[in-house]
Amino acid sequence: MIEFNYETNFILEDESLLKDWIITVASEQNFEVGEINYIFCDDAYLHKLNVEFLDHDTLTDIISFDNSLGKLLNGDIFISVERVKDNAAEFKVSFQDELHRVMIHGVLHYMGYKDKSSDEKKMMRNQENMALEKLSN
Repeated sequence: MIEFNYETNFILEDESLLKDWIITVASEQNFEVGEINYIFCDDAYLHKLNVEFLDHDTLTDIISFDNSLGKLLNGDIFISVERVKDNAAEFKVSFQDELHRVMIHGVLHYMGYKDKSSDEKKMMRNQENMALEKLSN
């Protein structure tokens, strides 16, 4: 089950389409979606979590707490809508494209993809791009 929660003045345009997309991306890599909660918030909300739980005093676009068990994906994904908007402008992409990239990024972490080294970042970006292609078809 995928739930979308809003801690700011923002609402996704097509929740059911996005739920189906996330489930498809997971199942194509032999994972099953258990309970994934997306929490859309602002910079201040996410910054507080970043300091409290990760000891990082920086702004970020996403924090994912992974509670997956084997191939069953579970967790909470917090996304700063403000940060996504700023990043979209910086990367010269639409807000929707950047939002979808960040949304699937958290799920890919649950599937074991990392993004610390340059090779890991390249693999993560490749997986994000493949997932985004499925959404646009």
